[in-house]
Amino acid sequence: MRRGGMGAIASSPTMVGAVTTLIVILAVFLAYNANNGLPFVPSYRISVQVPNAETLVAGNDVRVAGVRVGFVEEVVPVQHSNGRVTAKADLKLDKNVEPIPKGSTVVVRAQSALGLKYLEIDRSNNSKGYAEGSTLPLTAAHPRPVEYDQVLSTFDGRTRSAIRQNLVQFGAVLAGRGPQVNAALGQLRPLLRRLEPVARNLASSKTGLARFFREAGHAAAEVAPVAETQAHMFVSLDTTFGALASVARPFIQDTISETPPTFDTLIRTSPRISTFLRHNAALFADLRPGVHALNQTSPEIASALETGAQVLPEAPSLNAQLAPTAESLERFSENPDVQGGISRSTQAANFLTPTLRFVTPAQSVCNYGSLLLGNAASLLSVGDGIGTTQRFLVMSAGVGPNNENSPSSKPANGGSGSSDANFLHSNPYPNTASPGQHPRECEAGNEEYVVGKQVIGNAPGPPTIVTAGQTKEQLK
Repeated sequence: MRRGGMGAIASSPTMVGAVTTLIVILAVFLAYNANNGLPFVPSYRISVQVPNAETLVAGNDVRVAGVRVGFVEEVVPVQHSNGRVTAKADLKLDKNVEPIPKGSTVVVRAQSALGLKYLEIDRSNNSKGYAEGSTLPLTAAHPRPVEYDQVLSTFDGRTRSAIRQNLVQFGAVLAGRGPQVNAALGQLRPLLRRLEPVARNLASSKTGLARFFREAGHAAAEVAPVAETQAHMFVSLDTTFGALASVARPFIQDTISETPPTFDTLIRTSPRISTFLRHNAALFADLRPGVHALNQTSPEIASALETGAQVLPEAPSLNAQLAPTAESLERFSENPDVQGGISRSTQAANFLTPTLRFVTPAQSVCNYGSLLLGNAASLLSVGDGIGTTQRFLVMSAGVGPNNENSPSSKPANGGSGSSDANFLHSNPYPNTASPGQHPRECEAGNEEYVVGKQVIGNAPGPPTIVTAGQTKEQLK
């Protein structure tokens, strides 16, 4: 009895050949479609938009952190409404990378110098991801890839010539110096040991070295438009430094040497200097009215200086008398009775200060004291050989009820049939620009006569601080 099954197949050359051919065909089919994924294997399909496919074709790898996670199924151009044309790549990825986090970036990179490309996906840390069939936006396509031809184009004729010269010079320097180079490399061990923590700090994300280089690139991009201006500036600096070279020693050298101790002295004395400057500013603010007054008093000052020049020869004898005078003043100041008198005088001045502060503007602003003394001096200025005559002016009051020519029961305020002059005008307490008076004005002597109206107190009208002997100035 013959055995069936595998024994029958193995004993038949035709069946063995048929099975072998089938296996070979299946292997070739699987190998041919390996780049398109194995059949019946679940996948994760998404699409990405890129500004330029950069010769990316169907079948190119898709990688995440250098690991192949799928392939490009199809690349098609996309026409936008503004006329711009970009590319869209449909990806077939392994199920284990699903989902691609939102915020991830893509870039087309070169796989070899022969032009083979692949698509790299840089995953973000976002907890949300793209669902099956989603499309990554065009903004996710960065950074811009750099091609080999762009790198090689930097080596132009001048650069290649310079590289050859560098190689020749380095070769001449290193030729026959192998032992010295080895000794130098041996001495690098301590440097590398110290360099390790420095490199660790630079590599740390907290250092932000990558951001530094990125911002340095941005700064270089901002400077690029003014490169020619900067070049001209360096040419001008050469001229400037050439001029400074003649005074570099010892003048500039001494200035640089003395600057640190000068700054130390300034730091040490600046608190006192700042106090002095504040007081100095207050002093000049107080002197400002006096400086303005010099415009009128400068002739008198000039005359005083001329007179002073004549009496200066007598100054030595005056100085000789100052010492005993100062000693006398010192003994006088140490006298207990004098100190008590000064204390009482100080107390009296403190009591009088509010009154003086109120009365002082009558002279300092309104000039009433000078006017009073001037008028008093001119009171008896008129006369003849026999004697002087008192100057006075008689004013007649108006005619009407309660006029001032006779006793009255109330202030004159016109009346039936009376003239415009029968109105009382009296100002017993005029404003003298004293503190608390509003408005601030010199009312006495400046009252305007109001016709046909009774006025008791300060007369209406614009305030003024102009009196006789002053520069005209209206209140603001």
